[in-house]
Amino acid sequence: MALTKKTLHEISDLLNKKEVTVQEVTQSVIDQIDAVENKTQAYLKLETEQALETARTLDETLKSRDRKNVLEGIPYGLKDNMCTKGILTTCASKMLYNFIPPYDAHVYERLMVDGGILLGKTNMDEFAMGSSTENSAYQVTKNPWDLSKVPGGSSGGSAVAVAADMAYFSLGSDTGGSIRQPASFCGVVGLKPTYGLVSRYGLVAFASSLDQIGPFTKDVEDCALVLNAIAGHDKKDSTSLNIDKKDYTVGLKDGVKGMKIGVAKAFFGQGLLPEVRQKLEEAIALYKEMGAEIVDVSFEYLDYALSAYYMISSAEASSNLARYDGIRYGFRAEEFDGLVDLYRKTRSQGFGSEVKRRIMLGTYALSSGYYDAYYKKAMQVRTLIKTDFDEVFKNCDVLLTPTSPTTAFGIGEKTSNPLEMYLSDIYTVPVNIAGIPGISIPCGLDQQGLPIGMQLLGSVLSEEKLLQAAWAFENESGYKNMKAPLGEEA
Repeated sequence: MALTKKTLHEISDLLNKKEVTVQEVTQSVIDQIDAVENKTQAYLKLETEQALETARTLDETLKSRDRKNVLEGIPYGLKDNMCTKGILTTCASKMLYNFIPPYDAHVYERLMVDGGILLGKTNMDEFAMGSSTENSAYQVTKNPWDLSKVPGGSSGGSAVAVAADMAYFSLGSDTGGSIRQPASFCGVVGLKPTYGLVSRYGLVAFASSLDQIGPFTKDVEDCALVLNAIAGHDKKDSTSLNIDKKDYTVGLKDGVKGMKIGVAKAFFGQGLLPEVRQKLEEAIALYKEMGAEIVDVSFEYLDYALSAYYMISSAEASSNLARYDGIRYGFRAEEFDGLVDLYRKTRSQGFGSEVKRRIMLGTYALSSGYYDAYYKKAMQVRTLIKTDFDEVFKNCDVLLTPTSPTTAFGIGEKTSNPLEMYLSDIYTVPVNIAGIPGISIPCGLDQQGLPIGMQLLGSVLSEEKLLQAAWAFENESGYKNMKAPLGEEA
């Protein structure tokens, strides 16, 4: 098997045994990027020369010592809304076409300390607003399982980088499903951790009370290893949880015997593709065979989650994106008549249509006379949904749901209908509203050969339980490190 096809932990074992060098591993991934990146367009900015130089230096160092941890010498990708000092960070927006941050995101610092090798910054929906990675100002990323399909969004580039073997892992951000939905569409593992478990310092803000950074990996064990690296308290993030650091690989392979897995009818209603439903029913049956107890659970307020999410996230986006005014940094309109005209033209020309749509919605919701009716009401609904989940997890350890109602849809298929696009997030947004963790893992293929994702949800800080349940299914079902056709051809 080619080096690029292997998982992170497999490559780590080879490096520990000195059967391969860091340079060989890095070069193999760069060769894969050279072969398929022009088809997928997963990366916005490549740093391959620097990656090779880092690999050469590390190989010299490793002649006199052992590797210090599992990520040392492992090439990875980073979503382009995480600040990288000295490296262009655009959020896939014209507004930040020339922005080179003067500091690093906390997660990037963590990965540098651990010795990970950055390959480049991955494409995304502009400012993380979208479900298909078609809203980038620079390019449309394509799904390696079928180049006519979207990879999901907003972290589509990060998902494709892993699915097409152009990185051993990558980081994305998840505000309403932006890690889990592309993971589902691209047949990889994607984890949205508990809100506050991973620092948001240096993540360009979309909706601050919902945003969370998490990993894309080829299998569940890799996911636990990357979470080990990026989770932990950060005093520079006021929302960062100050809790003891854990090892998420402990108990990973303990199985699900006696575990209570909840299933709610609310997640299996109208709009769910029959093939997706079938694969999830097969997954439920497999969990039963493995000794898990399947528990029926119910929600009272779940139907309001999508509406509340788009109200809250748009309001927070309106506030967070007010800083892009053409004065301090980023894009500035070239011709203007006075300060107000400069603001107007800069923001009209610098933002794409989806970002402007959400800014207008959010500004309206926060405006005098409408705040109580919209934003305040949405926040009250948020509390009800959080309480709903608290009650559900009194009766089960893990909740099993679809990740998305469909498999990957065609490029351009939903761009003219924003509401239809928003509905693709219907199973993922409640997780962000409640602040709980969620993971998407592959559970099969549809008749077109496109991946189907299964979502597992847990209570706050229950990542160990989620990863344990996910590993058990992955190991028993055979849907592990699935290979996209494009990655196989290269």
